[in-house]
Amino acid sequence: MITGGGRGLGRACAMALARNGMRVAVVARSVDQLDETVRLIHAEGHAAIAVPTDITDPAAVAAMVDTVEAQLGPVDLLVNNAGAGPPFGPTWVQDDGQWWRTVEINLRGPLLCSNAVLRGMIQRRRGRIINVASGAAARSVPYMSAYVTSKAALIRLTEVLADEARPYGVSLFAIQPGTVRTAMAEELLQSESGKRWLPWFQKIFDDGLDDPPEAGAELVVYLASGAADALSGRFFAAPGSPADIRDHVDEISSQDLHVMRVRFLD
Repeated sequence: MITGGGRGLGRACAMALARNGMRVAVVARSVDQLDETVRLIHAEGHAAIAVPTDITDPAAVAAMVDTVEAQLGPVDLLVNNAGAGPPFGPTWVQDDGQWWRTVEINLRGPLLCSNAVLRGMIQRRRGRIINVASGAAARSVPYMSAYVTSKAALIRLTEVLADEARPYGVSLFAIQPGTVRTAMAEELLQSESGKRWLPWFQKIFDDGLDDPPEAGAELVVYLASGAADALSGRFFAAPGSPADIRDHVDEISSQDLHVMRVRFLD
């Protein structure tokens, strides 16, 4: 089950997972985009359904999971990909309601979706959840406070849930999929506030430094395979070779890498 599955990274993940043998449910609010994702998957001979849902609505999320399980069976993998970026600009001049709405989409949505599937995963003692976060969450990015704050919280939520779910055989990961030309990125590039306050973002695309959605999808497929379950709770970035994770499990664990920590002067 993939939220934000109607386009961009979500669509790339849905198609990659379907090609690797998973039955896929794509979730978003835009029906036409979901239908196109499903059409593309069906055209390759794989199973997929579309479930239009507002992931910030608890009742809608519960109904979504019921629909997916009735049509495809228990959810073994959840990819929380849906996200929002604005508002952009100094925090004190932003619209408080819009600011909080971004937090709801980026944090409450993944929480609701995760809780809705975790109960079954815990009972079955198997399952994986992948939360799409951002490298921006690990640092201060002025004029994107709603986005950065909510994504940082999502990384921490991932680690906490992983610790709680580990005894039941359930793994969770947070990922940074790279700088992908998503609808959210386009909104930043095209909006007046984005152009004013974050002009450096345009240069990434002008210089060809953006990443294809397939790089993030490759990382999702790798984590979904179970090959990195020993590192549940950690934060991984694309692009890059997933084999780098497999080849450095002991080093990552012993040095407590791929986690957010505060360093103090001794």
